[in-house]
Amino acid sequence: MPDTGNTGPTAQAPGDSAAGARARLGAGPGRLLLALYGVFTVAAASRSAYQLAVQFDEAPLAYALSALAALVYAFITVSLARGGETARRAATVCCAAELLGVLAVGTWTLLEPSAFPDQTVWSDYGMGYLFLPLVLPVTGLVWLRRARRS
Repeated sequence: MPDTGNTGPTAQAPGDSAAGARARLGAGPGRLLLALYGVFTVAAASRSAYQLAVQFDEAPLAYALSALAALVYAFITVSLARGGETARRAATVCCAAELLGVLAVGTWTLLEPSAFPDQTVWSDYGMGYLFLPLVLPVTGLVWLRRARRS
């Protein structure tokens, strides 16, 4: 049997599309997306956990939405790290949901600021985070679409 250079329990046959898909999601620009989503996961989860535990009465809606954002970021992070077609599809759905959330919450905070006595990750389209919450899902969707074609 010819040696393919693959060893170990995760060895894939040459030309195996699953192995290529796994490598593509977390490679190149995908690696930067993975890192940014990881940072946003930790930041949003830490902030919302503290706010929910200590300041919940001040702005329950805002803090709950920040916790939801942390869950979405975590799911996208895991999907990008895992790779594969199923993970790519799941990440695509989550990036689309994230974009809709940023647009909805961003618009809501502008139209009815009294509903948000404190900021969420997605308030004012992510202005408190240099608009990265608005840019990340768009970039993620473009990257995931590109990874599908490859």
